[in-house]
Amino acid sequence: MRDSASDVAEIRNAVHLCIDMQNIFAPGGLWATPWMERVLPTIATIVSRHPIRTIFTRFITPQDPEDRPGQWQRYFQRWQQATRRQLAPAALELVPALNKFVPPAAVIDKPAYSAFSNPALASLLIEKKVGTVVISGAETDVCVLSTVLSAVDLGFRIVIVEDALCSSSDVGHDALMTMYRTRFHGQVDLVTAEELEEFWRE
Repeated sequence: MRDSASDVAEIRNAVHLCIDMQNIFAPGGLWATPWMERVLPTIATIVSRHPIRTIFTRFITPQDPEDRPGQWQRYFQRWQQATRRQLAPAALELVPALNKFVPPAAVIDKPAYSAFSNPALASLLIEKKVGTVVISGAETDVCVLSTVLSAVDLGFRIVIVEDALCSSSDVGHDALMTMYRTRFHGQVDLVTAEELEEFWRE
């Protein structure tokens, strides 16, 4: 718990945006993120408390490298085995522990790192009059980072659940936690999952 509850304002008009908790990032997946198993129970608990206010994203790889623009072609030429032509379809699905919440939880597919690379997400949040985006998922220093910065640019308040993030890089994760605390005051709050339940008033 925090020394002062005033450190974080109440969370209202919020959605839980869970980033890319897919089989491809799970243990045994092509892009396995070792921390995923550790944070999955925490994320599942958040979703179970707010299923109708949860949106899952999925990073959907191209059929072929040429289906993406610019440097993405070079990226997927390196990772040909991640293209849909070679990858088992199940790899891009949500991990089973979370997929069971769909519906009522929603799913938004995206072609790039940021969840907002799919314009439908911003439209959905604006339509629902969402003011705060609660973020969990993978990876802290790639897709989560890109999503946070996009959401800040769009004017949303961001609440990052720090014990519900995973990365394949301890250094990257720690660096981003420091950056959020020191550079985004007033736009980004960091809370634990326990604190989230204390502050979230739907």
